[in-house]
Amino acid sequence: MKRILVTGANGQLGSEIKELAGNYPNFEFIFTDIADFPLDKEQEITSNFKAIQPDIVINCAAYTAVDKAETDSVVADAINHLAIATLATLCHDSGAKLVHVSTDYVFDGTSPVAYKEDDQPNPKSVYGVTKLAGEIACLKNCPESIIIRTAWVYSEFGNNFVKTMLRLMSERDSLNVVNDQVGSPTYAADLAQVILTILDSNKWEPGIYHYSNEGEISWFDFAVAIKENAQKSCIVRGIPASNYPTPAERPAYSLLDKSKIKTVYGIEPIDYSVSLKIMMKRLGSE
Repeated sequence: MKRILVTGANGQLGSEIKELAGNYPNFEFIFTDIADFPLDKEQEITSNFKAIQPDIVINCAAYTAVDKAETDSVVADAINHLAIATLATLCHDSGAKLVHVSTDYVFDGTSPVAYKEDDQPNPKSVYGVTKLAGEIACLKNCPESIIIRTAWVYSEFGNNFVKTMLRLMSERDSLNVVNDQVGSPTYAADLAQVILTILDSNKWEPGIYHYSNEGEISWFDFAVAIKENAQKSCIVRGIPASNYPTPAERPAYSLLDKSKIKTVYGIEPIDYSVSLKIMMKRLGSE
C-alpha cells in the first residue's frame, strides 16, 4: 500500500482530497497541516518527513495571502520556495514521488492566448516570485516531480471568491467587481480528483502541467454566475482593475492551456459553470 503525505490538508485542495480519500483504499493517506508539518521550519520538515516515510507527497500547502506577501516576503519565500526545495530533496533522496501545486501568478498576464507550460514566466508579485522560485527548486532538486499550475481556486472549504461573493450579495444591494482580469476558475474538488487520478494511473510523466476548469471569463462574469446560481437580487457592476488598486499586481490574463494534461493523462476538465453549480449545491446542503 502506497503511503501518501498530504501537506496543507486543512486548506481548500487538501480538504477536497480528504473527501475523496475513501475512494482509494489502495492508498494510505497521512494528512498534515501547519500545526504538525510547518513548512516554515526546515528542520521540522526533515524530521517529520523521515518519521512518516511517504511513498508520495502531495504538496497543497502554500502562502496564498497574495497582498500580504508584498510586505511579508520572508515568510512567503520560506513556505513557497525554501520549503519546496527541502521537500524535493527529501523526495529525490528517498525515491518518493512529489506532486507540487503552483499557480498562474508565475505569468505576467500579458499573453494574448492561453499560457502553455513552457511559456516564459514573469511574475509581477511577491507571491508569484516565490511560487516560481518553488517550481525551479522543485525541478532542480527532484527532476522527476510533477508540478500542476492552477488558477482561481474555490471550494466549499476555506475562504475564496465564491463564498465572499455570496456573503457580500447577502449584505449589500450592489457590488463592483473587476471585469478586465480574465481566466478560468478551478473547483478544488475537480483538481483533487485530477491529482488522485494521476496517482492511481500507474503512469508517471514528470514535468509541469496546467489545470483549471474550462471557460474564459472575468471576475465580473464569475460574480454574475454566482449571483444567478444563488438567485440573489444584488446588482453586480463591472469595473476596471485600475479602480480597485491592490498591493499586489494581478495578471490581467491568466488562462491556462490544458492540452498537455489532456493528452498525457486523458483528463477532461469540466466547464466552470457545471462545477460552480455542484459546489454551490454542496455548500447549500451543509
